[in-house]
Amino acid sequence: MLLIYLRTVIFVFCFGLASVATAAEHPKQTKNGSTLKPVSSAMPVIILSIIPAQAEPGAKVMLSGNGFGESASVFLGSVEIPARTTGTKYAEFNLPPKLAPGLYALYLKRSDGTTGRSYNFTVLPLRPVLSSLQPSRISSCAAGKEREVIARGSNFGSTSMLFFNGAAIASTLVSPESLSFIVPAVPGGLHQVLVKNSPENGSVPLTLVVETRPEIDQVTVGNEHVNLYELIITGRNFNQSSSLYVDGIQIGGRGGQDIAEREKLIYVDCTKLIYQRHPYSPVNKDFRIQVVNPGGEASQVVTVTAP
Repeated sequence: MLLIYLRTVIFVFCFGLASVATAAEHPKQTKNGSTLKPVSSAMPVIILSIIPAQAEPGAKVMLSGNGFGESASVFLGSVEIPARTTGTKYAEFNLPPKLAPGLYALYLKRSDGTTGRSYNFTVLPLRPVLSSLQPSRISSCAAGKEREVIARGSNFGSTSMLFFNGAAIASTLVSPESLSFIVPAVPGGLHQVLVKNSPENGSVPLTLVVETRPEIDQVTVGNEHVNLYELIITGRNFNQSSSLYVDGIQIGGRGGQDIAEREKLIYVDCTKLIYQRHPYSPVNKDFRIQVVNPGGEASQVVTVTAP
């Protein structure tokens, strides 16, 4: 009788152990119907790859390895970021949008508390975006505030640097969407502007045009003398070697008529010229004038009615 009892106890005990082992090894079914084999707490967390190894805030990062479990968190230093795991070998997460740039220790912590080894991960500054320059064209003779340009875009900060033709120049942070700068004294033509938040991380460059073509805005009669009067020509981009063409005849500049031939062109500054005209009659007449710079750039032709 005692022998039968002992055999029964041993059988029940062994059957119980087998049931526990079978339940522990049985794969768990996930929500999408696939099966996930439970990860033993003894299995280490191993990261084999981090793609990319550096990224800007907001970017997606992929991890692959082993022992990630059903759920896990990624740590960048002390910052915990929930990860999305696939099976036990893949995980992905997004860098927080406001994460400060720098070098972080990255490691993965499984839901059971098991932690893997740490790896270096670099958070890059946000890449600046340069969308427009206002204005995008300035006169070569603009001065003071007239040479100020606003660079508009996004992701500008206190460490942002503005580059003009490849050289860093002084700029003022107006807001995260705008920087202001003064265009340096440069020759006319096309010039490149870009913004960098770090040496490796710059915006797409935009073009700024420095205009040298002369333009006439207004022609007015100035001082009148016994046998001559002055025509005051205002505009922009005039220079000391500019010529004035009056009905096709060159006055001033290289090869133009000089003071001995009565007509004279006086350069005041890059916005004003004075044409001293000797009329042969006090009666008004129509004539055409045009300013031409030494390089051949010419203003529009303007019709003037004067003696």
